[in-house]
Amino acid sequence: MSRPPHEGRETARRPGEDRTLEALGLAGVPREEPLLYPGAWPRESGLLDGDRLLPLERPVPEDADRRVPVLAIGSNASPGQLRHKMAEFGIGSPIPMVRSRVTGLDIGVSAHVSRMGYVSASPVAAPGVVRELFVLWLDAEQLAVIDASEGVPMAGGNFDRVWLPAPEVRVEPGDGSVLRGAYAYVNRHGVLHDGTGAPRRHPGGQRPLITELLHGSARLRRLFGRTPEEFCARARADRRLCDRATRLFAEERRVTASGLERYAGSGPDDPFSGMRPPTGPGPTAPMP
Repeated sequence: MSRPPHEGRETARRPGEDRTLEALGLAGVPREEPLLYPGAWPRESGLLDGDRLLPLERPVPEDADRRVPVLAIGSNASPGQLRHKMAEFGIGSPIPMVRSRVTGLDIGVSAHVSRMGYVSASPVAAPGVVRELFVLWLDAEQLAVIDASEGVPMAGGNFDRVWLPAPEVRVEPGDGSVLRGAYAYVNRHGVLHDGTGAPRRHPGGQRPLITELLHGSARLRRLFGRTPEEFCARARADRRLCDRATRLFAEERRVTASGLERYAGSGPDDPFSGMRPPTGPGPTAPMP
């Protein structure tokens, strides 16, 4: 079974020890330091409660009828990134993060450059592939924040939230059950391929990915420089430059479909329809 990127950075802790994100090595925020993307993932399930990641008592929360399961493919599995997104709207309610066995998905490379300064992950259809991924159980306000951060409500946003049903995508949270499905964020631009036309796997770290992308395109080097540091600095400073790079991926025929596009608009009705979205300053940009 494939492991999550950056998995294993947190060391085992005994009950009663410091559970702050800083102490657990999970406080990094890719939105502030792009080369950290996708951020450090926990070793085990937990309850993100403000600045702490607490032990999770059960893999499916008791209030699951008031939450929806959302697969975290990239930095949404990073507690530091999640905390940062929620703090932007003043939301501090706890988020269950359940490490789950997922069959039928892999982690691809988004065919766009984020205005946050990195090249993000995006799910791809991968029949028979098994990954360990995190399922976030989000309430209405939390879901609205993540939707906004992914650009879902925006005509020019980068991601659609789609419902991936079982058995096509099998999500096992660890209690012997199988979820009837889960939401995921699918890139509207497609994903990068590996040279054969098949989606390439995201390596996890930004440094090797950006280095390879720059090495393979003189036009990309002219836009972003020759090093990952230059790439991130320029991407964060220039929205038009990011949009130009996104077009360049398509022009250089690096893009393919994720295989999940067919699920867009086919899921269940919005479970939180009619509920008030969170208030507060808007996200700085659609991302990741």
